[in-house]
Amino acid sequence: MRKELLSWIDIDKLIDHLLPQLEEEYDAMLMVTRGGIIPGGLLAEAMGITTIFTASVDFPAQTQAETGRLLAWPQFLMFPEDALLRQRTILVVDDVWGSGRTITSVKNRVSVAGGVPYTCVMHFNPHRNLFGTTRPDYYAAITDAHIVYPWEINRGPESILLRDF
Repeated sequence: MRKELLSWIDIDKLIDHLLPQLEEEYDAMLMVTRGGIIPGGLLAEAMGITTIFTASVDFPAQTQAETGRLLAWPQFLMFPEDALLRQRTILVVDDVWGSGRTITSVKNRVSVAGGVPYTCVMHFNPHRNLFGTTRPDYYAAITDAHIVYPWEINRGPESILLRDF
């Protein structure tokens, strides 16, 4: 898979592209960890959103084939209480919609709690999307690449691979 390395200037441009799309009044933002923390923080600051929640979602690792893992039910490690979401318009933010499993799980849980969720990502990959024609409500760019954000560079065990990038 092709990789695309982004700079902080690229991130500024993506945020600038997203902001005019976000015309709705949001009561709160729900950032999906870990990928949605930085984009969500940038958007919350620019939009003046002060009620911020986080959702931590894990899809259990399995020894089955890739399709088995993709069909696994999510485990919510952290999620706001239903009462905090009920009758509120919630902007759900993540970095990328690849398969769409994580953000769709979060969106559905917000709906079940009685909230009105809108999804927002920096990048949408329609080629990996598992949800047919369903797509994020807001996205800054469409891609088929593996995106490497500036906050991911030279961090963690995979940083050795990125140095040859």
